[in-house]
Amino acid sequence: MAHFAKIDENNVVTQVIVTDNNDPNGDEGYQFLLDTFGGTWIKTSYNNKIRKRFAGVGHTYDAIKDEFIPAKPFPSWEWSDEEEGWTPPIPRPQETEETKLFWHEESQSWKYVNRTTRAIEE
Repeated sequence: MAHFAKIDENNVVTQVIVTDNNDPNGDEGYQFLLDTFGGTWIKTSYNNKIRKRFAGVGHTYDAIKDEFIPAKPFPSWEWSDEEEGWTPPIPRPQETEETKLFWHEESQSWKYVNRTTRAIEE
């Protein structure tokens, strides 16, 4: 099977489709997608062999890097090529068995949730 991501005019993925890769012309369903749905389609790899990661709806295609970038989780987070992902302005502390972490955008800080009581801890 071959996978393709449809991108809009802003290079945002709006759809991901699986096609047959037994096409005798070798285009792995690409022409079928163009003829049937129109638009711009970029091949993506379920096992991340091309374009760094499998495309998902809401990802952005970066044509310069030739990769799909996941949607930004919070306005304050920045993309890190070194980390190959979005990074928070404050490094993530360690979770414990008793607590789970979550990012609180309004306060620009990490908060803990007690796994038993579900109370938020500073």
